[in-house]
Amino acid sequence: MRLEARWFVLHGIVRFATKRWAKQGDTQARLIADPSTRIDPVPLFEQIRSDGPVSKTRVSNITVDHAITHAVLRSDDFRVISVGVNIPKPLRWVEARTRSGSLHPLQEPSLLAVEPPEHTRYRTLVSSVFTARAVNGLRDRVQQRADGLLDGLLADAAAGTEVDIVARYCAQLPVLVISEILGVPESERERVLKFGEYAAPSLDIGLTLQEFRLVDKGLREFDEWLGGHLENLRRNPGEDLMSQLTRASQDGERLNDRELRATAGLVLAAGFETTVNLLGSGVRLLLDNPEQLARLRADPALWSTAVDEVLRLESPVQLTARVARRDTVLSGVPMVAGEMIALVLAGANRDPNVFDDPHSFDVTRANASKHLSFSGGRHYCLGAALARVEGDVGLRSLFDRFPELTLAGAGTRRTTRVLRGWSSLPVLLGTPAQRPVNVGVSAGG
Repeated sequence: MRLEARWFVLHGIVRFATKRWAKQGDTQARLIADPSTRIDPVPLFEQIRSDGPVSKTRVSNITVDHAITHAVLRSDDFRVISVGVNIPKPLRWVEARTRSGSLHPLQEPSLLAVEPPEHTRYRTLVSSVFTARAVNGLRDRVQQRADGLLDGLLADAAAGTEVDIVARYCAQLPVLVISEILGVPESERERVLKFGEYAAPSLDIGLTLQEFRLVDKGLREFDEWLGGHLENLRRNPGEDLMSQLTRASQDGERLNDRELRATAGLVLAAGFETTVNLLGSGVRLLLDNPEQLARLRADPALWSTAVDEVLRLESPVQLTARVARRDTVLSGVPMVAGEMIALVLAGANRDPNVFDDPHSFDVTRANASKHLSFSGGRHYCLGAALARVEGDVGLRSLFDRFPELTLAGAGTRRTTRVLRGWSSLPVLLGTPAQRPVNVGVSAGG
């Protein structure tokens, strides 16, 4: 009954209420509960935009305005949310007493759920290891891993076999890369992929009881595995970045065991789940827009811009939320302390006040990098540079190796709301190009 009670206060009430409100036309409820919106949220983004820069819904405040989203992400008047913060006060004691004790990406001490001074301490320690230099040093390894995976597809190409490019490539490349960063042995990497699939729905609200059971089970198993993995790295440290993090200190301070597990878990899950979505969406957009792919082939220097354009148009993280720390006013809309605002990053990325012809895919877009897909301010994504490297290398290498790549079916969208991408994407590879001896990689990212 403990798990059922927790589901009810965190998801059950929201699920029942938003289904009813969605039928009544409430925009944020539709974002949560409307199946058609999950498939194609763009029309709803435009409806929210027509309601004004900030609108109040039955759920909370909501915005798709780029300027407001950008400002709130950087404002000290707002803080990140954590599990249970937006439920009615009488139910918070139920939530607090039914926690399993396992880590959750939206629960302290996760970087996603804390603010300074704790956030500053965690991020400083993590940044001392995950430096831009360290990430850029992985570029050659990303290329090697991409080439190896593409070599593994040659038999399918020769046989004319249909391939799920998400399962065989888009998911595998980020897992291989992040596993190297975290010192995960080859034998454990399929488990890491499964853990990421479990963790992805944990960011959503309004889960069914069955979905919540799977998420809870997955997070508990992940937490247990992660504890053992980190202990092994302490006993047998390697050159990987996670081994370095277990030893990192700043002014004599180190991450304690729970903080280290929370950080490692977030880096592990966020480090490949969002990149899987980036790669899958990039493949689909380029196949749906062959004239844009032709531009990239004519001018490979555009690949870094193309990655940002994929991130803008199909944001792997669709939305985030903030809570007002004090009474404030946003674009004429009053908010009281404790009130929440949903920041629809994917909607802000299509703001016509910032992006010309915002719904079109344009690999030459001059300001594509102004997207907010990596959040902003003190919570700007630590893995942004790595994601750009993987997107650049991963997409370029795939289309260079298989220039005749075509879709072989409609594909299947992920069922998650916060994270958006493809769970499957069937393709025919066509005749492969000869693998070049030296593959140039752009300086983007």
